Amino acid sequence: MNKPESLRAHLLATVAEFKHNPDRLLIFINNGKVRCTSAPSLSFEYSFELQIILTEFAGHPDSVMLPLLGWLSVNQSELLDNLDKVKNGFQFEAEILNKDLVDLSITLPLTEKVIVGQDDQGNTTVKHPNEPQRVAGYLDPNWKPGAQGNTSEWFVPDGK
Repeated sequence: MNKPESLRAHLLATVAEFKHNPDRLLIFINNGKVRCTSAPSLSFEYSFELQIILTEFAGHPDSVMLPLLGWLSVNQSELLDNLDKVKNGFQFEAEILNKDLVDLSITLPLTEKVIVGQDDQGNTTVKHPNEPQRVAGYLDPNWKPGAQGNTSEWFVPDGK
């Protein structure tokens, strides 16, 4: 599976607080399933809940949610596009440790396709294709943490 590590790398690169404390970002895979239809190939799909835990997080939740939504728009866009899935969104829970710190848990329902085939020499090949790409214009790929280090700045066009 490639998505858990992809999301981890994205959050480490875009959430300011993790630059100094990467060990406070924990990722777990729960309720994993493999779906295979016994088609002519053994291609299959992973289906799982990705749990992200931020321990002793001092930042604003927006500084995590915005990069997370940006990652989802590229890597699991049906969570943003499909009305049935948008209705439920993804889940989060927080334990407030004190006025400045929380433990935050976010759970994302993810899938990942695996295409199994053969190359020209008859060897088995395994590929993880990219998701269909759609990137909204307001999701700036040059997102940078705010000046205070714990806040986010996203550049939203004024609609002109």
